[in-house]
Amino acid sequence: MKIKKVLHFLMLAAIAVSGMSLISCLEDQYTPIPVKLSDVDGNYKARLVTFQGGKINEKIIDFNAKDSLITFKDFPAREVVKTIITDPAKADTVLAYLGKVEYKIKFKSKLNTEQNVVELALEPQVMAFQIPVEGVTKNISVKMSAKQKGFYVGYDTSLRFAWEAEKITVGETEVTPYQIIKYEVPISIKN
Repeated sequence: MKIKKVLHFLMLAAIAVSGMSLISCLEDQYTPIPVKLSDVDGNYKARLVTFQGGKINEKIIDFNAKDSLITFKDFPAREVVKTIITDPAKADTVLAYLGKVEYKIKFKSKLNTEQNVVELALEPQVMAFQIPVEGVTKNISVKMSAKQKGFYVGYDTSLRFAWEAEKITVGETEVTPYQIIKYEVPISIKN
């Protein structure tokens, strides 16, 4: 009699456990939350990959997206400065002098409900700052452009985009020869 009760209890326990595991499997299915245009707004930590010629550089950066504007409070200007000033020691001195460079990229957003993303048409602004070149303070102008769309991805709430520095002008003189600097944010994490 005791054996029957124990077997009966074990069968009920097995049925209960298998039922609970089936329910938990059903809960593991991903149901996308539809994105909204306002989802793009926020603070991000990102991996910025910079390409110039055969050189690749990666850096973790922070930026903010709000009101159709991406703002970098501390944009890494190393490649730009080293394009202008080829002596590494002098370039490092100029970078220390320069400090933080703020840079902004305007964008227009469009909802793509089929892919659950917000598409961004990037409109990079000219980056301008001043640095000492051969003892004289000169205006630096970097013309930026974007050849592809950016995306805010609803699945992982990340922002992904790329742009490039088409040309650099020192004072009134365009830097030549010049290898285009490409910037890419392949993934970012919204804080």
